[in-house]
Amino acid sequence: MRLDRFLSEMGVGTRREIREWCRRGTVTVNGITVRQAETAVSPETDAVCVDGTPIIYAAQEYYMLNKPAGVVTAVTDAREKTVLDLLPTPRRKDLFPVGRLDKDTEGLLLITNDGPLCQSLLSPRHHVEKTYFARIRGRVTPEHVEQFRLGFNIGDGKLTQPAGLVILRAGEESEVQVTITEGRYHQVKRMFAAFGYRVLYLKRLSMGPLQLDPDLAVGAYRKCTPEEISDLKQHSGSSKSF
Repeated sequence: MRLDRFLSEMGVGTRREIREWCRRGTVTVNGITVRQAETAVSPETDAVCVDGTPIIYAAQEYYMLNKPAGVVTAVTDAREKTVLDLLPTPRRKDLFPVGRLDKDTEGLLLITNDGPLCQSLLSPRHHVEKTYFARIRGRVTPEHVEQFRLGFNIGDGKLTQPAGLVILRAGEESEVQVTITEGRYHQVKRMFAAFGYRVLYLKRLSMGPLQLDPDLAVGAYRKCTPEEISDLKQHSGSSKSF
């Protein structure tokens, strides 16, 4: 792998910046100053440093983000702040969010550059469960729980897949936990809108085996642990509890 590609993929800098650093003599490989950005390096065995700081190569990266409201789930946006803007800079250029959360929705979002994992988690064939906490304007009843279990039309002529609905608090404003296996547009909001109810607050708690870290502040992120990454890669669907 070329040295400039190695460093740019790790988000250290642009290729233009890397070439300048090499000319200045601030980049070393195995303790030797390297002045040619096109120098070949082995990511697995060579020790690459910039200004004396070791740069460890990772082919794939996985971040857990506790998405805040007011931020769009996108790689770039000309007008809005994106979820990638919440990650450190400089950062690698091939990161993307897995799926999407609405601008006003909070909670768990996985950000990675692992395309096959993304496809597996989002594929309708795998029925990966996504669980949300929601605050609803309207009284949620056991009859609604049964409707969620059976599936119903949310306005497009197609029944929803069986979903889980747990009532945490019932009243003029109800609090519930919702588990779905689809990713239809505004799905949770549309499910309650079908009963004339409005979602006041929505937060994703889990996606497949990945659970939102309760210690992760809104707007904060951390790298996924090796155990979390392993669980995600091994996950090929869930046994539904509804």
